[in-house]
Amino acid sequence: QVQLVESGGGLVQPGGSLRLSCAASGFRFSNYIMTWYRQPPGKERELVAGITNGHSTNYADSVKGRFTISRDNAKNTVYLQMNSLKLENTAMYYCNAQQFLNNFWGQGTQVTVSS
Repeated sequence: QVQLVESGGGLVQPGGSLRLSCAASGFRFSNYIMTWYRQPPGKERELVAGITNGHSTNYADSVKGRFTISRDNAKNTVYLQMNSLKLENTAMYYCNAQQFLNNFWGQGTQVTVSS
C-alpha cells in the first residue's frame, strides 16, 4: 500500500539546522510531484517547498534561501534541508505526493525551534 514516512524532526535552537526525509513506497515515486507542507500550532497547513519529477523546485517566500528541497528517485525519498531555523518555523511538517487525482500524505514529523 501507499506509504509516506517522514523523519528527521526534533528540537533545535534558533539558527540551527535540520534535515527532514520522506520515504515513499507503494507508488511510482519518480512520476510524482513531491511537496513539503507544514502546520504551525493553531494555524492552517501551508506549502513550504515542492519539487517536480523534473527536479524543478518552488518555495514559500518565507523559506527561500534557507530551505532546500531535493529528491532521490533511486531511494524513493524526498528531503528538506532547513537552515537558519527560526522560532516561527515550529510546526508539524508533512510530506505530500501528487499526480493527477492521486494525492497522498504522510503522518508528519514535528519540528520545534526553541531556545
